[in-house]
Amino acid sequence: MSQEFRHIVRIAGRDLDGTKKVGPAISEIKGVGDSFANAMVTTLKIDPKVRLGQLADKQLSQIEGALKDSSSLNLPVWLLNRRKDVDSGANIHRFGSDLDFMIKNDIEREKNLLSWRGVRHSLGLKVRGQRTRTTGRKGRTVGVKKSAVQAAQAAAQAAGKEEKK
Repeated sequence: MSQEFRHIVRIAGRDLDGTKKVGPAISEIKGVGDSFANAMVTTLKIDPKVRLGQLADKQLSQIEGALKDSSSLNLPVWLLNRRKDVDSGANIHRFGSDLDFMIKNDIEREKNLLSWRGVRHSLGLKVRGQRTRTTGRKGRTVGVKKSAVQAAQAAAQAAGKEEKK
């Protein structure tokens, strides 16, 4: 263990809270979830009860290396977030700005192919089969103005009373 406690630890270009336990602290990195973080900690044989700020430099470099090359961990394929990558065909795990870049490229590829998903993305509509009749509205057709409806009802009632007389 390191003699000096670090309150802020920098891993993979991100400042992490050193007071948190190792698994939850690593899962703050975009693209690294709780399951992947816990599996990585277990595979690297790091005590999950230890705080991130207590780890030695060697252990921190192990974590950083495992993030960069997740295939060295021999984790199950279902834990990775890029299975059968379109470009390489390999099972890889992306995180941080690399993940953002890959998602952006995937959406652009769908748009260029003019697939259904690509068309929905380009129109700004929901892509995954959600309901669109009442939710996801933008612009003028959001909701009903209550005062306008009440005024219309009052005018209709007044017209109905006049007809009865």
